[in-house]
Amino acid sequence: MTILNILTIFFTLLTVLISIIILLENRSPSRTLAWLLVLLWLPVVGIFLYLYIGQNHKKKKTFIKKSKQDYKILCHLLKEQASFTKYANLFHDNLTGIKGKLIPLLMNNTNSPITVNNESTVLQNGKETYEAMLEAIKSAKNHIHMEYFIIKDSEIGSKIKNALIERAKAGVKVRIIYDAVGCWRLKKDFFLSLRQVGVKIVPFLPVSIPLFGNRLNYRNHRKILIIDGILGFLGGINIGDEYLGKNNKMGFWRDTHLKIKGEAVYVIQTIFLMDWFFVTGEELDDSIYFPKQGNCGIQMIQIAASGPDSQWEAIHQAYFSAISSANQKVYITSPYLIPDDSILMALKTAAIRGVDVRVILPSRPDHKTVFWASKSHYKELLQAGVKIYEYKNGFIHGKVMLADEDFVSIGTANLDIRSFNLNFEINAFIYDPEVSEKMMFSFIDDFRNSKEVTLASYSNRPKVDRVKESIARLFSPIL
Repeated sequence: MTILNILTIFFTLLTVLISIIILLENRSPSRTLAWLLVLLWLPVVGIFLYLYIGQNHKKKKTFIKKSKQDYKILCHLLKEQASFTKYANLFHDNLTGIKGKLIPLLMNNTNSPITVNNESTVLQNGKETYEAMLEAIKSAKNHIHMEYFIIKDSEIGSKIKNALIERAKAGVKVRIIYDAVGCWRLKKDFFLSLRQVGVKIVPFLPVSIPLFGNRLNYRNHRKILIIDGILGFLGGINIGDEYLGKNNKMGFWRDTHLKIKGEAVYVIQTIFLMDWFFVTGEELDDSIYFPKQGNCGIQMIQIAASGPDSQWEAIHQAYFSAISSANQKVYITSPYLIPDDSILMALKTAAIRGVDVRVILPSRPDHKTVFWASKSHYKELLQAGVKIYEYKNGFIHGKVMLADEDFVSIGTANLDIRSFNLNFEINAFIYDPEVSEKMMFSFIDDFRNSKEVTLASYSNRPKVDRVKESIARLFSPIL
């Protein structure tokens, strides 16, 4: 037999074996069919794709172990916070509307307590966010904790690095978790000057041959900054100059971030400490990480984290519940629209029953396959009455949901299957009419800077676009 014949037999048997494994995993039919089609059309490439990004993360021992340890740390670090239990008992029986659905849901599916002693500030772009972050870093007295999907060797990256170095020299403990794939292009020496002054920096799930395929797909998409346990940041903005509009291709970068002062920071801190233990084995349980907050405000906030280590898809379930519970409006901003069947049905059903459902998406792609796959969902949403807007004033990257009069979600999770199933994400769920009112004005401004897509205009799109959408949609379940 020739080498070619041997390879053909080998890859044929391997394709059959992987196909059987996929069928036995009992995933959703659409995801199973998508992988089988990839193996059928691209047998050799499909095998490597499955080994690298297709394996069932829920069964991985690494994440089962992390989940158990996370729960132990969560109980240990929050057991002294009696106010959380008090708030839960106080509000559980008196909540109506979306709050009444989401608060107990997030308490049960992600162990997230409801906190009411908070004040939050919505940051509408990179300039506002970085200015607030730098001011906060420079004020740090005890510790700075950072966890980011992308950190780039850039002008803003250097400014933040220099501010961290100054604080580290002053005796502040600085800890950084960066995603190994998100920071793939970052040169190793970028962190050298930070490490030289004692900053602890670790990658999240580093990838290497032969373990490359085991870890590539499960990325830490969180963007967290915590200052002294009293001030926290989270949202859509990574660290790079493009978020300041300095990328000529993408132009102005419209994004949304959140600054929180108050007891919700305890939960953000806990999530960081759980991730820190996962990547270092070092358990940090000193009370210094949970200082007394004083009176900060009266905003009700829940912080929810989800990922392949979670028993439930917490953020996914929260999105579904918010959309399904809304009676007046649901406004969403997301750079990607690759919903699973449940979110797609929730959006269509809400629109059909008279809820004002609007989605803002980019008019230009940063990832072409995802961009065309997103467009493939337009027709059925438009037919159901969902209004779709494409942002024209640059690139929109925020991950925001507004529902009715007193619910806003701001975080890192996109409206796509990857954020729901594969990535480690974190969102803030805010139940406050004043925050909702401010975000309503923000949405109105974004609508003005967008072009509404009508069913007529979409139906008249070029045939080549239809082909791109159809092909991209086949890969939606595995993007």
